[in-house]
Amino acid sequence: MNKRNVSITGSTEFTGIRIEEQADYAAGVPAVKIALQHAFKEMGVVKSMSGLAQMNQKEGFDCPSCAWPDPEKRSKIAEYCENGAKALADEATNKTIDKAFFAKHSVEEISKWSDYEIGKKGRLIEPLILKPGSVHYESISWQEAFDTIAENLHTLASPDEAIFYTSGRSSNEAAFLYGLFVRALGTNNMPDCSNMCHESSGVALGETLGIGKGSVKLEDFYEAEVVMILGQNPGTNHPRMLSALEKCKNNGGTIISVNPLEEAGLVRFKNPQSVNGVLLSGTAIADIHLQVKINQDIALLKLIIKKLKALDAINKNVFDHDFIKRYTQGYENLLKDLDSYPEEELLSLCGVNEKYINEVVDVLAKKNKIIICWAMGLTQHKNGVNNIKECVNLLLLKGSLGKPGAGTCPVRGHSNVQGDRTVGIMHFVSEELNIAIKNTFGFTPPDKAGLDTVHSIKAMHEGKAKVFMGLGGNFLSAASDTAYTAEALQACNLTVQISTKLNRTHLITGKTAIILPTLGRSELDQKGDESRSFTVENSMGKVHRSKGMLQPVSDNLKSEPEIIGNIAQAYFKDQHPVSWKLLSEDYHLMREKMEQVIKGFKNINDKSKDGGFYLPNNVRNLDFSKLPQGKAQFSCCELPDHALKSGEFMLMTIRSHDQFNTTIYGLDDRYRGIYNERRIVMMNTSDMQRLGLEKKSVVNLISKYDGKERKAIKFLVVPYNIPQGNVAAYFPETNVLVPYNHYADKSNTPISKSIVITIEKV
Repeated sequence: MNKRNVSITGSTEFTGIRIEEQADYAAGVPAVKIALQHAFKEMGVVKSMSGLAQMNQKEGFDCPSCAWPDPEKRSKIAEYCENGAKALADEATNKTIDKAFFAKHSVEEISKWSDYEIGKKGRLIEPLILKPGSVHYESISWQEAFDTIAENLHTLASPDEAIFYTSGRSSNEAAFLYGLFVRALGTNNMPDCSNMCHESSGVALGETLGIGKGSVKLEDFYEAEVVMILGQNPGTNHPRMLSALEKCKNNGGTIISVNPLEEAGLVRFKNPQSVNGVLLSGTAIADIHLQVKINQDIALLKLIIKKLKALDAINKNVFDHDFIKRYTQGYENLLKDLDSYPEEELLSLCGVNEKYINEVVDVLAKKNKIIICWAMGLTQHKNGVNNIKECVNLLLLKGSLGKPGAGTCPVRGHSNVQGDRTVGIMHFVSEELNIAIKNTFGFTPPDKAGLDTVHSIKAMHEGKAKVFMGLGGNFLSAASDTAYTAEALQACNLTVQISTKLNRTHLITGKTAIILPTLGRSELDQKGDESRSFTVENSMGKVHRSKGMLQPVSDNLKSEPEIIGNIAQAYFKDQHPVSWKLLSEDYHLMREKMEQVIKGFKNINDKSKDGGFYLPNNVRNLDFSKLPQGKAQFSCCELPDHALKSGEFMLMTIRSHDQFNTTIYGLDDRYRGIYNERRIVMMNTSDMQRLGLEKKSVVNLISKYDGKERKAIKFLVVPYNIPQGNVAAYFPETNVLVPYNHYADKSNTPISKSIVITIEKV
């Protein structure tokens, strides 16, 4: 085991909390002001204005933050949101980290800083190595780094002793080449960030509708009669979605919010590019808010469907019976299953005022252009797959698929996480993909399933996997069970990170650790006289080009494809049918190969320009031929088992407004009125009184699973409008509480949104 004295969570010191009233709107002039403040501080005025002007433009670069799609007609003033500006400022900062920084600061010292402090140190600009027994990273040449990685891979008894993780930040080209190299090596151990977020969506949608992606396009929001948003906070996590919701409202649509917290972005939106948003009150977004208890969405949806069923028995036109008969299977079984759930029980479980439920039922009964959106609030539960299937049930009953203004909308987090999966980043085996790779590249990919994220961690912990490589991301902080994951990484002989910025996974490492610094998405990717571009896929299945424009912070950076190609070349030498170096340097050639392998990528070099193209989507065409009986599938979903004992609470982990995934931009969660502190737990005032707690009381959070106690120490209590028995706190600080071996059925997604805890007063 690694003997370095490193901290897995960093500082637990409080930073000076200030608590104010919750905001009643999102965006507006304050968002513009704060976005520019972040940008100017990190990049300076000139670089900021140049970069922001080119972000999300057709001839510019794709935002490195979320995967929300760009409208066809784009604002020339600002086609980005506050958090997009923060993401650019974080990536394109002028601050840099080199060997002198690591000579001064040991990994032991840095690990004791907070994640916020670590992330603010700047861009990594040279390859680095942490040697066995050392606590200081040292400089290493690119070629030495590639050779060291290759040598370690050659020492493995089996390729399955290596783990290759992928973050959603990488491009299609990088992910495709990465997957190709891993398969050429002989393993399918390709966990990715989808395993930790939307894998439940992929499984549920694949089993019910035949494709693990959503079915709507951005324009569908403008035509929708109803948009239901479950377990998602657009104002913080996907702010540009608010513009689409505003158009829906202006066109007469109804917005329904389902969440344990009432989020500012779904209360009111002040569009900073409109007079109404700048000078007036903005647009009220959610017409109805259903404050459901944590992970009781199935109970709520069943109750809504039962009430619709009762109306349909009278009017015969609430459900779309023609659609059900023609396109679906399992309708009678669904109705029979519904009869086994008393309305009173469902109402008690979900905790929502029946008055508001009836209002929703009245709306849904009369409409059929319905979009259901969701994010981690539905997927990261033991029953995450069933949560999504219950949403599909409602859409199938209403015939709300395959028509304008209707369909499924899993809102993806990282900007190309969906594209990574499309181009082959997956731990399971696709026979169709393997055949295409063999025909195109001349080698036979492995046909044994690999390891997903949770099982990769377990394999490393047990010594069955000895090399870990991460293409982007902050694996330690993103994964569940931080202490266990740290032990797993430290048990490896070698850990490798392809990164732009320093994060905690660079500090909690194998015996040897290598950092390979790469170009950011916003930076010019120059090869000779050619300025290269790559492609990404947005949350709605559209592939488009992205071209960095800003001058790189260092001449010593390499692109992700070049790094991958050089590792492959060092491993295979010239003893492989793939020309790794050539492929990694010639993106046009790589895309030509991609179109031979990936379905829907034909003519990608041309089609990805000028806004891009949509990939095939069977749901849009109402083609369910690959499913049993050629029909979309209704599902009979059980209720989650959440019988809390006395003194127990249900915790959900959430983001603050000043973060994106594990990247912390600042310490303010201003929409929720919480400033200058992250170590907080939101509680209902009745629960606080019962435990004898006051505002700012210091507590420890404790989870106990399988006889093991996990503890997150020193959190401040914040009174908040959240259902009784429920609490919320930020990740990654509370990931220490999530057991590594408890995850969603079928998808293996960690239960980060429904952790049973007790609260201990300090």
